[in-house]
Amino acid sequence: MSLLRFLGIDKGDAPEARETKSVREIAAKLERLPLETARYLAGFAYVLARVANADLVIADAEADEMRRTMRVLAGLSADEADLVVEIAKSQARLLGGTENYVVTREFRRTTTPLQRAQLLECLYAVTSADGTISTAESREIANVAEELGFTRAEANALRSKYREKLAEFQR
Repeated sequence: MSLLRFLGIDKGDAPEARETKSVREIAAKLERLPLETARYLAGFAYVLARVANADLVIADAEADEMRRTMRVLAGLSADEADLVVEIAKSQARLLGGTENYVVTREFRRTTTPLQRAQLLECLYAVTSADGTISTAESREIANVAEELGFTRAEANALRSKYREKLAEFQR
C-alpha cells in the first residue's frame, strides 16, 4: 500500500480515489444527499474547521456559526449539522497538518468561483463569531484564499469588511 493511499490521499482518477479521509468520513454522514453535494459540504465544513482551529481553539460561538452555516447552506437538520461540524472539527484537529492543503486544493478543483467566494466569506463569519479574528486565524484565511485561487487584493477586500474584528486592530 502506498503512503498516499494509507493517508487517504490517492491520486487515482476516480473522484472517490481523490477524496481525503476527512471528506469521505463527513460525506458518509450525509448519505441522504446526492454524492457530489455531500462531498461539497464535507469539504466546506472541513475548511471551516481548519480555519476555526488555526489558533488551536474552536470557540463555542465559532462552532455555533459553523452549524448555522451548514444548516443554511445545505438545508441540513440541526442534528445533521451538529454531526457534520463535530466530525469536521475532529478531523481538522487530528489530521489538519496532513489534509489541510489537500482538502482545500480538491475543493478548488471541484467548485465554482461563486462557491469558493461563499466559503471565503463564511470563513470570516465563523472566525469572527467569538468577537475576534485571531492573528493565526487571519493568516490561515489568507492561506486558504491563496489555495482557492484568490488574488491578495480580492482577499484583502473581503478582509477589510471584518477590520473591527481583527485582533491586530483591537485594543
